[in-house]
Amino acid sequence: MKARDSVLALLLLSSPALAATAAAPAPPVLNSVQLADEARAAMARGEVDLALRLAQSAIVADPSHPASYDALGDIYAANHQPDYARNYYEQALSIDPSDPAATRAIASLDRAGDTRKAEVSADGAKPGIP
Repeated sequence: MKARDSVLALLLLSSPALAATAAAPAPPVLNSVQLADEARAAMARGEVDLALRLAQSAIVADPSHPASYDALGDIYAANHQPDYARNYYEQALSIDPSDPAATRAIASLDRAGDTRKAEVSADGAKPGIP
């Protein structure tokens, strides 16, 4: 046994707290797919801030994975922020031009935008403004 290993063993034996820390397993590292899935689950539970952080982490973990951008776009779309949502869907499409989730989501945003325009022109005022 090397001297360094002996010192470490003595430290662990003399300090239960240090021994517990040294023996504690590292938390699992999630990949971008798992992070995006966790973001969607957090959103379903109504934990919007956590969902945003998880989806952003998914993008950082693998910026070449379009589903991570789709997840973040979905969160923004669900929170009535279509401009942010569209930005992330477009980033997903720049990675994979045939990404079906981003294509459907942008079409949905476009339909919702057309509905708002129709409401404005029908009565001359923007929706929600007296």
